[in-house]
Amino acid sequence: MLDIKDFSFLENQNSFDFKGFFVKILSYWKWFLLALIITFTVAYQVNIRKEKIYGMDASIVVKDENNPFFTSNTSLVFNWGGTSDKVQTIITALKSRSHNELVVDKLNYYIDYLKQGKYNLTDAYGEVPFYVQIDKTREQLAGIPIQIKFLSDTEYQISVNFENTSVGTYIYAVNRVDNANVQSGTYTKKFKVGDKVDLPFLNFKLFILPDAGMYTGNEYFIRFNDFDGTVARYKSINVDADAKAGSIIRLDLQGTNKKRLVDYLNTTVEVLKKKQLDSKNLFAINTISFIDSTLLAMEGQIKDTEKELKDFRKDKNVFELEAGGEKLTERLTSFDVERDAILRKIAYYNSLSSYLRGSNDYSKLPAPTVAGIEDPNVISNVSKLILLSTERSQMAYSVKSEKMFKEFDKEMDAVKRVLLENINTAKGALQYDLSLANRNIGEIESTVKKLPEEQQELLKITRKYDLSDNIYNTFLQKRSEADIVKAANVSDIEFIDTAKDTGGGLLGPKTSVNYILALLLGILIPLVIAFVITILDNSIHTTDDIEKLTRIPIIGVVGKKNTTNNLSVFEKPKSPLAESFRAIRSSLQYLYKKQKGDSTKILMLTSSVGGEGKTFCSINMATVFALSEKKTVIVGLDLRKPRIFGDFSIENNIGAVNYLIGQKTLREIIQSTHIPHLDVITSGPIPPNPSELILGDSMREMIEELKGQYEYIILDTPPVGLVADALELAQYCDATLYVTRQNFTKKGMLSIVNEKHKRGELHNISIVLNDFESRAKYGYGYGYGYGYGYGAYGSGYMEVEKPKTFMEKVKSVLFKK
Repeated sequence: MLDIKDFSFLENQNSFDFKGFFVKILSYWKWFLLALIITFTVAYQVNIRKEKIYGMDASIVVKDENNPFFTSNTSLVFNWGGTSDKVQTIITALKSRSHNELVVDKLNYYIDYLKQGKYNLTDAYGEVPFYVQIDKTREQLAGIPIQIKFLSDTEYQISVNFENTSVGTYIYAVNRVDNANVQSGTYTKKFKVGDKVDLPFLNFKLFILPDAGMYTGNEYFIRFNDFDGTVARYKSINVDADAKAGSIIRLDLQGTNKKRLVDYLNTTVEVLKKKQLDSKNLFAINTISFIDSTLLAMEGQIKDTEKELKDFRKDKNVFELEAGGEKLTERLTSFDVERDAILRKIAYYNSLSSYLRGSNDYSKLPAPTVAGIEDPNVISNVSKLILLSTERSQMAYSVKSEKMFKEFDKEMDAVKRVLLENINTAKGALQYDLSLANRNIGEIESTVKKLPEEQQELLKITRKYDLSDNIYNTFLQKRSEADIVKAANVSDIEFIDTAKDTGGGLLGPKTSVNYILALLLGILIPLVIAFVITILDNSIHTTDDIEKLTRIPIIGVVGKKNTTNNLSVFEKPKSPLAESFRAIRSSLQYLYKKQKGDSTKILMLTSSVGGEGKTFCSINMATVFALSEKKTVIVGLDLRKPRIFGDFSIENNIGAVNYLIGQKTLREIIQSTHIPHLDVITSGPIPPNPSELILGDSMREMIEELKGQYEYIILDTPPVGLVADALELAQYCDATLYVTRQNFTKKGMLSIVNEKHKRGELHNISIVLNDFESRAKYGYGYGYGYGYGYGAYGSGYMEVEKPKTFMEKVKSVLFKK
């Protein structure tokens, strides 16, 4: 009955041998070397194919530039806001889509100028001798490189390779993608420099730069890219406020072409400066526009009044008519001007009030001073409202935060409420001034009515003309003020350092990173493979593996076969392999002495499965006994798969089977060999019932007869893991050698011999590790003293075969028959 103790050999199977694993990993050094060569080669190829990455930078300062023509007495006020508000606004604007669209469009950066590099097309912006001027309303070939080869100074050839019959095109004026039909293959056509290229998929003119130099015969490429995609790439520009100086902004941009980076950085600042200055001048521009429209209307009134005055003066004594009315005219004109100014103010307030209540865009409001309003509260709030409205419209392209828009709207509403209160207060005061002016005018008009009729008419016409002329001159003065202030305005953004190529700026590629990655992968990949192999590997490699799996003693370690046949001990008696068998023989002699003394010794060799070297060990164990002048016989009892005959150049026509079935006598089946003192009994013909033959009495009789003739009987049996024949023969044996093979025998197979040993079916059993190589890829070379591996101390005792050189190994492979 099975006992749980029978499986005690499994206790240590789950422990991981870190030392053994480390030694094993070292044995894979060739794998690591190969992997490192491959990974470093790949890293090198990647590095040499990568374009160099450069970084360019620029810095600007944001100031509060006060207009030198602005004083407390100036009628017009133009301000853009404080520095603290502007810095963040400028940073947001520089990263905004709308701003970068303007810069990309101005520089035509959606057009790539390329040249053929060593491995691929490279950016040649700033190096090509030409530029193209496209028709933005027409189609341009999308994304396909267009080869341009200069045939002469004035002629060039276009070549495009079409893989399909339809290609994509861009129409940049409307930012639209379209399609054009073409013929597949290579399209080629010649053009003159400056002439229009008018094709279904291309529409541009090519011009030569003034400093082009020699370019005849050279080849270049142009490529049209998606406009939005190009803008998206440049939106990645890095813009940050200086940590130590809040009004300083630093810009940097990375790319493969320094000239392109420099132009973009400088242009993006110039575009922003113009945009900011236009915003700063928006108040003045609105005022000038309002004044111009007013002056245009008043010019007609003045002309009509002047004509009326001339017509009236005809055939009349003007001096007599004007006598006595000059002072009245002056006083009346003075009061008319005063009333007109009040009415203009009230009209402005009414218009402004309606505008505030009915509109959300306040960027086009004219300055209050055009109506003669000098209330600082009104002027300041109107200016602030224009600024907020302008900023909000700009943010619509770059900011997606509803919260920020709500904050702007909230602030604008607050300013608007304050402004409406200012308007109501100011209008109340103006109504009083208006009534006073009207009363004064009424008093003078009552006096005028006492004058003669013609004098009254002249006074009326003169009064109308003087009023129009006075108002016209007032508006001209205010327009002049607005022009002066606008011309004197300067941008609040100034360069500290423009972007400039000074020869540096190289950022990448980071070749060291690729090489570090290659090193890591070169180590990690074989390490993982070795680890997986180790985890999945279930073969026996060392005596340590055997000792962990079984308590059966190891009697010896046999090296790799060093001959073409199995007669290794006989052909090379002084080799380490022969010494390993002699060591096993010595250990067996010790076991025999403990048992029966000097009687015939029977040794059985078996294994788990075929291929583990059982027959090889049987032949060589028999040989070491025979060479010690002990009469020895090998009995081939692997009746299913006979092996012992070919190495001795004998036939397998008759053998043990013939004796067991009673056909032959023992003398007839024994065959002598060329090895002194060694005889062989082959298996003979393969029987249909090998197990029954071994179980019969004939086997016992054969063993008894052989004991009378030989000192050592070697039984070569079938694998115990496949058939039960060896178990039936164990009763005749004094000792059993269980043969295992390095890198072949599976660890689980030892459970079979463990079970048989625990049950007593195999007694006096020992294990032989066959085909062992101390410098194998597993790295174990313990040298257990079993006669294998004397090293330098074996000089003179053994014929150690020198390892083959690399060339010898190559020759042996090439000329192997």
